Amino acid sequence: MSRKAAVVALTALAPISWGSTYFVTTEFLPPDRPLFTGLVRALPAGLLLLALTRKLPRGAWWWKAAVLGALNIGAFFPLLFLAAYRLPGGVAAVVGSVGPLFVVGLAALLLAEKPTARTLLTAVAAAFGVSLVVLQAGAAFDATGVGAGLLSSLSMSAGIVLTKRWGRPEGVGALALTGWQLTAGGLVILPLALLAEGAPPALTGTHLAGYAYLALGNTAISYFLWFRGIERLSASSATLLGPLSPLTAAVIGWAALGQALGPVQVLGMAIAFGATLVGQLAPAKSEPALPFASAERNRQEVSMDLEVSAVRR
Repeated sequence: MSRKAAVVALTALAPISWGSTYFVTTEFLPPDRPLFTGLVRALPAGLLLLALTRKLPRGAWWWKAAVLGALNIGAFFPLLFLAAYRLPGGVAAVVGSVGPLFVVGLAALLLAEKPTARTLLTAVAAAFGVSLVVLQAGAAFDATGVGAGLLSSLSMSAGIVLTKRWGRPEGVGALALTGWQLTAGGLVILPLALLAEGAPPALTGTHLAGYAYLALGNTAISYFLWFRGIERLSASSATLLGPLSPLTAAVIGWAALGQALGPVQVLGMAIAFGATLVGQLAPAKSEPALPFASAERNRQEVSMDLEVSAVRR
């Protein structure tokens, strides 16, 4: 397996993991607590990574980490949940699938990644394939829900592009940067959850198991792999892995919940998955230089491999 293929495969584990969120939420968690769920996903995972890495931001990285955490986590989660509550699940997934188009536009402005016809076509094809999988006939559209869905997608897209643009500070691994963002995002969600939902609900062992999975595998490890992949792939290649999330959710719904997958849904999955693969065939873009020498980059890559081993232990 080539180096790029390995990076793509590891990065793809993040949206695949996120595709399990709906199943875990509906089967293992208390109902009607989306903000509390977002808080428990982000803040404990961020604090755990801070404890493991023992690194805090310095200088400008205090506000950069806050901005990235707000975009990737703090604003994204509440807007996503608002869209999910105001729209049928299929409509919300389709609205969210336009993210690659946002990334293409923002990457052209901020990263000088010139959009190609293939990139635009694969982004449109991926959104179309997702719509065939999840969109039901007669689905209702709510203006507030659609707006929230578009804003959540724009927030995550801006976070992807700025993560790519800013890189990492010298001497800091991707694990620490992930911890900064999850902590900052969790602190944004905390007052919203308290104001909108009140005190935390009573939790059973099943609830705790579900939250543990979301915080560790679905968030801490998945976001580490995601941000690590953004560093090594072009912004458009990374975001075109996003359709794997609703596709995974559809497969889990079919396998675990008995939800039907007809010929149209299978065709949509083939189109979306094909677009995802084509999106990874584009030539690798040169990454913007990080604020330290290439020797330091090599040292950090070794450090990140050690960090992965530490998380696994």
